Amino acid sequence: MAEDWDLIIQPQRNVFNLHLIELWRYRDLVSLFVKRDFISVYKQTILGPIWYLIQPLLTTITFTVIFGNIAKLPTDGLPQFLFYMSGSILWTYFSECLVKTSNTFVNNSQLFGKVYFPRLAVPVSILFSNLIAFAIQFVFFMSFVVYYAFNGVAIQVNVFILIFPILILMMAGLGLGFGILISSLTTKYRDLRFLVQFGVQLLMYATPVIYPVSSIPPQFQWAIQLNPMTSIVETFRYAFLGAGSFNISGLVYSFGFMVVIVGIGAIMFNRVEATFMDTV
Repeated sequence: MAEDWDLIIQPQRNVFNLHLIELWRYRDLVSLFVKRDFISVYKQTILGPIWYLIQPLLTTITFTVIFGNIAKLPTDGLPQFLFYMSGSILWTYFSECLVKTSNTFVNNSQLFGKVYFPRLAVPVSILFSNLIAFAIQFVFFMSFVVYYAFNGVAIQVNVFILIFPILILMMAGLGLGFGILISSLTTKYRDLRFLVQFGVQLLMYATPVIYPVSSIPPQFQWAIQLNPMTSIVETFRYAFLGAGSFNISGLVYSFGFMVVIVGIGAIMFNRVEATFMDTV
């Protein structure tokens, strides 16, 4: 008598198949991973989730003192506090997604070796858990925007705030793509784990987080525009603060870059998924 199986697990044969339908079936597991990642960060700490507010606040104050008051970097006419906070919360979301997903295989090797589930569920859950933290920090940022607006600072929120969800998608996609690509390589080349943190810090200085693109000499602006995060940060400031720049070609480039890097990362992720237990 033939048996009817509810689930059939087969080896991965097509590196282009992301198994998104299967990932959707495991959405409850993804939500559990999200809850685990979000709660475990500050579990058994005194201040708990308040750290999600303290981090951008301390970062902004540090940037304001060092780059605003000491280095005297321009801020496109914006209050230094708003300028630096707007850049830091965006960069924090992108960098956290990249760094945490880059350790997917190494940090979860014991879990992957014991039970089957779509491996992509782990990096996807990281995007959502970091998105919760970003939402908290964004509300915190907007409270300062309202405060400065009521105190007479000329802040021009415009219609481009409607593309804010697209900016979030692009940041998440870039973090996911780079992260799963690096995680696939770290199964063999552990040195990359030490280079990621250092590389992310250096990349921040190639992104208009602490300075506006307008402060760069025109002959060198093309180089900073090669960074896909540049147009995202500039567009965010333009939409919510009325400063910065809106460059549709730059956004199209960033979106295309995001699609390509997610595709390359997914292909590498699928290739490594089948054999990573032999090398981790």
